[in-house]
Amino acid sequence: MLDILTFITWNPEPEIFSIGSFGIRYYSLCWLLAFVVAYFLMLKVFKREGKSQDLLDQLTIYIFVGTLIGARLGHCFFYDWAYYREHFIEIFIPFQQINGEWHMTGFTGLASHGGAIGIITALWLFSRKFKTDFTWLADRLVLVVPVSGAFIRLGNFFNSEIIGNPSDLPWAVIFSQHDTIPRHPAQLYEALAYLLIFGVLWMLYQKNQNPKPGKLFGLFLILLFGARFVIEYVKIDQVAFEAGMLFNMGQLLSVPFILIGIFLLFRKPKPAVQRKK
Repeated sequence: MLDILTFITWNPEPEIFSIGSFGIRYYSLCWLLAFVVAYFLMLKVFKREGKSQDLLDQLTIYIFVGTLIGARLGHCFFYDWAYYREHFIEIFIPFQQINGEWHMTGFTGLASHGGAIGIITALWLFSRKFKTDFTWLADRLVLVVPVSGAFIRLGNFFNSEIIGNPSDLPWAVIFSQHDTIPRHPAQLYEALAYLLIFGVLWMLYQKNQNPKPGKLFGLFLILLFGARFVIEYVKIDQVAFEAGMLFNMGQLLSVPFILIGIFLLFRKPKPAVQRKK
């Protein structure tokens, strides 16, 4: 029998403080930190390349809205459609009806793959609105997305959600809100992986400020969603319908992003067209 004293016991309250029905959660704070840190890193990139801070401010609004909408819709449609098709209004409001009464819960259901789709959509809309090259934007934005992902996974850790399978490793964590079984801290695995990916991409950018268009974006897709695909093997199923599946929903949704990344990374640049004089 495993000695429970050798493992980390984790049982924090999800709220930092609350006033009546309103509360500030660690998860919300991590989301805020994700955007603040990403903003200041992107500001360094924009200043280095002679782009205005006003342009970055506009881009930040697009990305924030795109991330929130995409992540929310991704969760509702990919993971919990059986519930939300009967409670459609709850997709769009931070309240949930529990025992006939409405409670403020925040947008507790957010899916990273949906967030990725929302970000790409926001980038496309922004590039059309502000006449900015989409690939240039994508290559720069992915420099900071892994840092944001790391903060969000830290928020999942505080919420004791997205937990891992049982483990007897010395760093296994007992998530007391679930059970007394030591488990992989899958959220921290992802956070560390994302920080490493940030380090790789940032280093490549510092060495070559003008990489082949789409290279950083493609490498990001391969590394981040490749890491996600592998780490899914140590997670418990997020929803009941994943039981018995060869690949869970997180893995299936990662595959298209990885394939797009491979295409972007290895595609040959189009030859320059010479105009006749």
